[in-house]
Amino acid sequence: MGFYERTFMEGTRGTMAVDWEERIDVRRLREERKERALERMRAAGLGSMLLVDDPNIRYVTGLAMTGGSGADHYSLLLEDGSVVHWDTADHASNQRFNCPWLTDVRYACPGLGNVPRASGSDSARRFLLDKMAETVVDALDEYGLKGEPMGIDVGNAGLAGAFDRRGIDVRREECSAAMEDARKVKTRDEIECLRTVAAICEAGFQAIKEGAKPGMRESEVWGEATRELWRHGAMVQGGYLTSGPNTWPKHQANTTDRLIRPGDLVYADFYNIGYLGYRSCYYRTFSVGEPTEAQAAAYETARDNLYAVLERIEPGATTDEIAAAFPDREGEHMDWYGADEHWEMTTNHWAHGLGLQLYEVPLVWRGISPDHPIEIEEGMTMAVETQEPADRQGVRVEEMVVVRENGVEILSQWPVEEITVIDR
Repeated sequence: MGFYERTFMEGTRGTMAVDWEERIDVRRLREERKERALERMRAAGLGSMLLVDDPNIRYVTGLAMTGGSGADHYSLLLEDGSVVHWDTADHASNQRFNCPWLTDVRYACPGLGNVPRASGSDSARRFLLDKMAETVVDALDEYGLKGEPMGIDVGNAGLAGAFDRRGIDVRREECSAAMEDARKVKTRDEIECLRTVAAICEAGFQAIKEGAKPGMRESEVWGEATRELWRHGAMVQGGYLTSGPNTWPKHQANTTDRLIRPGDLVYADFYNIGYLGYRSCYYRTFSVGEPTEAQAAAYETARDNLYAVLERIEPGATTDEIAAAFPDREGEHMDWYGADEHWEMTTNHWAHGLGLQLYEVPLVWRGISPDHPIEIEEGMTMAVETQEPADRQGVRVEEMVVVRENGVEILSQWPVEEITVIDR
């Protein structure tokens, strides 16, 4: 199957709000996501779902969950579409003013995570866990849903026990399956968020191309790139840049203070760069000066391996069929690693879903897909990545894509045919 061709004017528009052009419609984004979760919740026979996982909370509420001290925010989606949200004192006060689509915002009790752990007291931990459960049960009682099954998206035995003691029928698996099903296929606005974050990453690649000179430290170049990402409104919560021998195998510390030298390969991974919460994963490789024959050949291999996988991705295809296009044992250089099984080669050659988390459904990987396949659906979004060694260094390349009816649309647009050369 061929690649999806965008129509006239389809693609990344500006990142600001304007009245003269339709861009990302954030109200529609919130409403369509919540409706998808609500439909799956009802189909699962649940009267409500308690969401503690940050991406699930954002999916249903639209709140910019950026992490916290652990369960100091949680949301309850009710069968009539209402949402009760609990948060810290400052956040809850802010949300009551700035988030008019949330009409029931309350103060949270952090029953899980850092607060009870830091208390140093078993009795304090029991108090916090019980109080958290009590806040939710009180809301269920107010909304007339105390007798209905309640989904929960975390598998914490203590919290489940606290609900059980209060007579709540807690359903963990049904909730996880409902949210996974809701989130795996993206709406038009979700896709545009991913297209936009890809464009922002390309501004970061340009900063690397202009700044990665011999004598510059990896950390300095990465700093300039991330500055550019923040300038365009992204939230940088991951990513790295490596050079020279740090590119194969990838250095455990990711970005270091190593000085970039002539003849180095440099690659950057813009992963977990967020725009309206939607996460990127986008590799490109650069050479400081013209690449050697071995470096150019390695890049060609990695690129061809990547596009061999992309050509297999279409609605109805299964992940085992797609994974077969990734390199085999020899192509993965498993003997070099001393690895016997493909599951030992985590992160080297695979495709993974993108959305409000870096890893969403689907995962396409020789480590699991041959024996545990799932079907690809139109509207799924993912990143596909490959790598190849060269001259004691290595190249990596990755594309962000969305599955279309008539072919994969490639959201990433930084040139991929040849390695990007940085003039010395």
